[in-house]
Amino acid sequence: MKTNRYMEELKNKTAVELNEELVAAKKELFNLRFQNATNQLDNTSRIREVRKNIARIQTVITEKANA
Repeated sequence: MKTNRYMEELKNKTAVELNEELVAAKKELFNLRFQNATNQLDNTSRIREVRKNIARIQTVITEKANA
């Protein structure tokens, strides 16, 4: 349910907004990896969640480019 709502939000965004969100997600992933390497990260499942969100954003960007 949560991911379906997130995908609908992504599909309603423009290409510029999607690119901005992609950059923000990649920065977040970098910060999470850095925290994990220095043993400061408590919730390690967040890394997996952000990686999947990046893939979702890239999928929507590709769909819009092909349409």
